[in-house]
Amino acid sequence: MFRALLPARCLLPPRRPPATAPPRRGLRGRDPTRDGGLPLGRRVAAVAAAGAAAGAGWLYLRQEKERRRRARRREELRALALGQGDFALLDQEGRPRRKADFLGRWVLLYFGFTHCPDVCPEELEKLCRAVALLEREPGLPPVQPLFITVDPERDDVAAVGRYVRDFHPRLLGLTGSPEEVRAAGRAYRVYASAGPKDEDGDYVVDHTVLIYLLGPDGLFLDYYGRSKTDAQIAQSVRRHMETYEPVQ
Repeated sequence: MFRALLPARCLLPPRRPPATAPPRRGLRGRDPTRDGGLPLGRRVAAVAAAGAAAGAGWLYLRQEKERRRRARRREELRALALGQGDFALLDQEGRPRRKADFLGRWVLLYFGFTHCPDVCPEELEKLCRAVALLEREPGLPPVQPLFITVDPERDDVAAVGRYVRDFHPRLLGLTGSPEEVRAAGRAYRVYASAGPKDEDGDYVVDHTVLIYLLGPDGLFLDYYGRSKTDAQIAQSVRRHMETYEPVQ
């Protein structure tokens, strides 16, 4: 009875507060309102560490590649046997010189002859300029410039002495009997052939035009043709000094 006397609005059910929707989550279920990732400093450090590890790995691979290249080069030199022969010659002062006298020293060697009109002087000048460039760098071992004639018939001790003094104060010139000179050339596989004589008895010698680099163990390490400059030769010699390992 009393229910029937109440106003109509009093009979409506009580209102409920609207339901609160749960917070939306990201694509991977992470709550964007919460920062569960690493701090910026730690993320930067992680990236830097990964980059350093990658760089170290690349450097190791590069060094390993260079080590294997040098090992192959040593095997090639051992098989080639270039420069392993001995020689017995005379220098420009008439003193006996053997290959053993140069062991423990770096040597730039050129085979030529004193009557050569242009090529031999040009190559010897280039060789001596390369030696001078290396002499300017403190800490590098000295390089011995060396000239061996391929024309023993005309290039006696006196002729060689007059010739080498025009180039470098430490340039040594070597000569000997025809048999001794040929033996020295064979040790480095040098080709030499005297041409026909003219009416004045003069002639030229066709020969190998190379500058040889010999290491402290006396073996051939590199060679330089006419296209190489003195600066390029000096740079190559410096690189060989930095990576030198004796052939066992």
